[in-house]
Amino acid sequence: MVFKYLDILGQSTKSFDDAVRNAIEETALTVRDIRTAEVIKLNVLVSNDKIAEYQAYMRVAFKVETKRRT
Repeated sequence: MVFKYLDILGQSTKSFDDAVRNAIEETALTVRDIRTAEVIKLNVLVSNDKIAEYQAYMRVAFKVETKRRT
């Protein structure tokens, strides 16, 4: 079995949890068989002294699909 890693960035105006959830849900639309997600860094964007956006930098691992050898 082989796994591949992909770095992604989730964003939300609500919370870090929502940013993580958004990242996984969006990635799952084009990447199959996601196995793990590691949050590497949390960030916020600030506007007018208030949090405008939550960001979650993540690394997801997914199983590589291979062709069967004949």
